Amino acid sequence: MDTTIAQSKIASNDTSASHERLLFPTMEVLYTRAEPILYAVLRAAFGFIMLTHGLPKALETSHGSMADPMAGSINLIQNVMGLPFAPQLAFLVMLLETAGAIMLAIGLWTRPVALIIALEMAGISYALGPTWPWIDRGIEFPVLMGFLALYIAVRGGGRYAADRQFKYAI
Repeated sequence: MDTTIAQSKIASNDTSASHERLLFPTMEVLYTRAEPILYAVLRAAFGFIMLTHGLPKALETSHGSMADPMAGSINLIQNVMGLPFAPQLAFLVMLLETAGAIMLAIGLWTRPVALIIALEMAGISYALGPTWPWIDRGIEFPVLMGFLALYIAVRGGGRYAADRQFKYAI
């Protein structure tokens, strides 16, 4: 089957299915136009939230109740997860949460960065689990952030990503 015909059939199936799911079908044009913009906002917000975890490590400043977030990361990696090279791994986590977060926010190398963040969140969830409530330093937010990162890794940067501007979307 011709690729254009196949894409046309997929698009027509998507359109008819989307009418069934839309809260207000008459607003389909608004939904269609707003989706890529809102996805870019979601990706950028996620990147900036990650940055708030990386900057305190990079700047050696307190973060919430943690006086030394970098020492906390080293402790988690070394004593809770039992991994070797904890200071070096904590440095890589800090790089991911700063430079990687900025790259994610602007949509640069979106897929690999988001995938690595998803892996980091899986590791954090494993280390902090099985406690669930966030108030008890549980895993609710790392699990949510991990699935969001996984979604971004699969979907890519979107229409308003630096990758697209530079024409090397990964």
